[in-house]
Amino acid sequence: MHDLALYRKYRPKNFAEVLGQDHIVKVLESSIETNKVSHAYLFVGTRGTGKTSVARIFATEIGVSPNDLYEIDAASNRGIDDIRELRDGVRVLPFDSKYKVYIIDEVHMLSKDAWGALLKTLEEPPKHAIFILATTEFHKVPDTIISRCQVFTFKKAGDIICKKMLIDVALNEGFELANGSAELLAILGDGSFRDALGELQKVINFSKGKKIKREDVEKITGAPKTILVNDFISAIGEKNIEKGIMAAKKASGENLDMKLYFKLIIEKFRMAIIIKYAPKLETEMVKDLSEADLEFLKTLIKKDKDGMLRSQALSILLEEYQNIDNAFIAELPLELALARILGQDKEIK
Repeated sequence: MHDLALYRKYRPKNFAEVLGQDHIVKVLESSIETNKVSHAYLFVGTRGTGKTSVARIFATEIGVSPNDLYEIDAASNRGIDDIRELRDGVRVLPFDSKYKVYIIDEVHMLSKDAWGALLKTLEEPPKHAIFILATTEFHKVPDTIISRCQVFTFKKAGDIICKKMLIDVALNEGFELANGSAELLAILGDGSFRDALGELQKVINFSKGKKIKREDVEKITGAPKTILVNDFISAIGEKNIEKGIMAAKKASGENLDMKLYFKLIIEKFRMAIIIKYAPKLETEMVKDLSEADLEFLKTLIKKDKDGMLRSQALSILLEEYQNIDNAFIAELPLELALARILGQDKEIK
């Protein structure tokens, strides 16, 4: 077991360690070098993309000491009295730094009156005060606040960057991620470095060996089993709608995350198409596949005499994936995708 959470242990400590946000880091570094630091910033992005980490690093880089750095959670300090208290504190000079930095996380949670009080501070801020607002819900931030901030949009963690990070962290912790396991962990992270590291921590804490296979990740995290993903894809290749429906039904019956299940199907179907039509890329794709997965895809491609592995099928899967959040029957979008791909809905048309 590990006393310190991995996401805390491997939180970036300087700009060089920040992953996937080069477009933001370069601008912030340039503003420091040219001494053109703004009085207000708005960091926008989904959870776990590094907003507060970058805010802390920025504060450190402009010479702010811990005594002059204030972090406020707007979810629990959202009222006008909280912001008035902040306004009173802002007027006080820094203890031992040139600036005082206020990081307000989840700023979209502020009440209407609190927004008004904050706006007054942003309109006429003291020269020594810098505000860094962070939010996961940009649409809830008033335009009057946005117009007074430099806005930076943080990207979701890309699969390639996230996989490399997971492999490196696992090695540092004395573990090896086998082919396919890092890919699955990155998918489970859903664009969040923090969530991906959280899933890795589960696997490390409960793994019996030092080499972590994809099956270990599936078992420990509760991710859909490979066989259920393969059965659905095989159903398309074999033009067997019953097999596909049963795979989706079983996944739903096991209370699996159907959105994740659908996503894994799309990921593997995409790989099948790439290997089939761009065989020279097979060596590159192999990095993300276990030997069993690669063998499955090769067999699937070999048996695909009717050309079911095609871009139109992938397009249909992507279209139906968009409907999964609104489906009152969990497996319905998967069933519709099967019907459309295999032409079983021609009579309805």
